[in-house]
Amino acid sequence: MSIVHWRAKLKRVMLSEDGPTAVEYAVMLALIVIACVGAVKNLATATGSSFDRSSAAINQAMGG
Repeated sequence: MSIVHWRAKLKRVMLSEDGPTAVEYAVMLALIVIACVGAVKNLATATGSSFDRSSAAINQAMGG
């Protein structure tokens, strides 16, 4: 595709009402992804700590 075609397409997006809506959806999606990544990170940390405590309790029970 030529640069003229890309410019025309970009101009259409900038002038249409759908452009800002798409940007708003992209921002919302980014915020949701950030929240999900943070939740998964916290869950992974909590799970790791739980496994560490379980491992220590098992080692202590086995006399180690």
